[in-house]
Order: sequence, then C-alpha cells, then structure tokens
Amino acid sequence: MGLAGAVGLTWAVRAAWGLPASMGASATSIAPRAAGSASYRDRQFHNTEPSTQFAPGSGLSLLFSALTRNGVGRPPGEIPLATPDVPPEPGELAVTWYGHASALVEVDGYRILTDPVWSERVSPSPTIGPARLHPAPVPLDQLPPVDAIVISHDHYDHLDRDTVRALTTSQDAPFIVPIGIGAHLRKWRVPEQRIVELDWGTSVSLSELGRARNGELTITCTEARHFSGRGLTRNTTLWASWVIAGPARRVYFGGDTGYTKAFAEIGATMGPFDLTLLPIGAYDVHWPDVHMNPEEAVRAHADVCVGDPGRGLLIPIHWATFNLAFHDWSEPVQRVVAAARAAGTAVAVPLPGQRIDANAASPQVPWWEDVRK
Repeated sequence: MGLAGAVGLTWAVRAAWGLPASMGASATSIAPRAAGSASYRDRQFHNTEPSTQFAPGSGLSLLFSALTRNGVGRPPGEIPLATPDVPPEPGELAVTWYGHASALVEVDGYRILTDPVWSERVSPSPTIGPARLHPAPVPLDQLPPVDAIVISHDHYDHLDRDTVRALTTSQDAPFIVPIGIGAHLRKWRVPEQRIVELDWGTSVSLSELGRARNGELTITCTEARHFSGRGLTRNTTLWASWVIAGPARRVYFGGDTGYTKAFAEIGATMGPFDLTLLPIGAYDVHWPDVHMNPEEAVRAHADVCVGDPGRGLLIPIHWATFNLAFHDWSEPVQRVVAAARAAGTAVAVPLPGQRIDANAASPQVPWWEDVRK
C-alpha cells in the first residue's frame, strides 16, 4: 500500500470510529416501548398532519442547491460569544442560549436544559458532518445543576451521545424524552431511573421524580411536525415539543418542527405562554413540512399564545450554530425580527452564551449585523 492509500485508510478508519455506538439503539430494541403509542403503526411513528421529508419533484432542484449553495450558510466573520452570567439561584423566567436548540431555561426557580449538544460535529462520525460555526460558550462541566434535561427528538443536532454521557456524570437530573429515545440512552449507559419516556399529551411532574422544591413544575410532551432517525431507518422514535409549566410561569419549547395546526391546539389547552423558544433556521422550499421559516415561527408564537401575537416573549433558536440548509447565515434572524415587529411580537435574540431575563428586558442589540469578514 502506498502513502496515499495509507492516508486514505487512516482517514476512513477515523471517520468510521465509534459509528455504531454513536448511532444509538436498533429499531428492534426500540419497538417494544414504541408499540404502545397511538402515533405508532407499521413499526414507525407518524405525524398527525400529512407530511413529507422532501417536497415531491424536488430532486433535481435539491441536487443543484447542494452543489451551488452549500457554503452560503457559513457566517462571513467570527460569531461573538457571551460569557454565561448564570445566577447562583434560578430566576422566575429566563433563558441562557448556548447555540442551536441548546438552552438553559429558568422557570419559577427551576432549571431545565433543552437539547444539549456540545460536540464539534452533529454526526455519528468525528470527521464527517456539519461542524460548529462557533465554539460552545461554556464547557459542559461548568453548567449549574439542572432539574431536568429535555430532548425533542433523536437527530444528531439535538441528541448527542458524547454530551449525554458527559451529563450522566456531571449532573444527576433525569432525561425526559419522547417514546423510543430511552433505548438510545440505555445503550449509552444512562441509568434506568434517570430516563422518563413520554408520549404526546402525557406529563411528568418533578415531584413525581422526587425533585420538587419551589412549588410544582410539570413537563408535558406535546405534538410537533417532524421526523426522526439516526441512520437509514426513519421514524422509529417519537419527536416532540414541550410545555414547561411552573406555579406562575409557562414556557413552550418547540424543539424542531414544521408549522402545524397543533400549535393552536396546544395554545388552547395549555397556553398562553410567557416565553417561547421556537426554531427559525434550516428551512427550505425542498422540505417545508419539517422546518418552519421565520415568519411561520412568529405565527406559531401567536398560535400557542391563544391567538395573541403580543403576549409573551419569543426567543428564536435552531440557527447560527450549524450550517444545515441553503440560506444565508443571518437570514433567519433578519426575517424573524422583521416579522415579529410587523406582528407586534416581542422578540429577544441572545448572543450564544447570553442570558435573557424576561422580567428585565433590555433593548435588542443587532449583534448579527456586525459579523463581518
């Protein structure tokens, strides 16, 4: 074998290293838990609304975009970070955004960590797949103690094996996840007593988990319009959004979703909300059913706030950290700010690492406009 062949073999080995473990549990091991869900049939979960992962007839256009626009989602300059300023005790209503869908939500004296991903790549491989556009604002082991870790679904940019394993050691909080994801966690040696799997419309209170201390806090698994899968087999685990309800405050975490009529239903039964975290990035005409665009996110905020666009505070997530679509890096935030202004919706766009206190709102600084070459 020549030098080039040896280098190629070494690269291939590195790319494949740890793939089976990172991919998680098999469909066979997931199925026994999944079978009890009303959304599960023919060995797959299904959206309530008809949806497709890719728009019909989009194959050639999608290939052209992949060949010509793959790099447009990279920022033109360095993304600024904020040093997280997390108080010793959790507040009434605040969010520290770490990038993408990873956030620390403070509700009525509790801390809830959402979709934590600290790895360099959102991929089963350490060398292939979308890489971070900015570093994590804080080392994972420097997070304050959290009361629960909530996962929206099992895609690599929302469920990361290395992050889960690190949190299993550094935190003692339960992982609250949609049905099926528990199989991934068990494969990664998360203790059974720390895994709570929920179906759409079901809840768990922190008192049930022995963690209540500041009044009751309830976490409810709610519908989303998306899909799941960490390999070629799709939809073996459920995807979800989440309602985090304390004695006085309510937060809606959208996770990753296309626009859906379920937002209005969630608002009618569980809203309105004081704060929403809604995805605004990685949208495209080729996959309109599974990712919202920024204007739809503003509409979704109004829906879960019982038709009142002026109620609560919208925190946009699912942008800035990974290049997962064909739009410009700052396009999602520019569009969501404009749409929110037109709708009369309060929006706050934190720097990665910045804490936003909903009770002490300050003027928005358009920091994304300063990301230049």
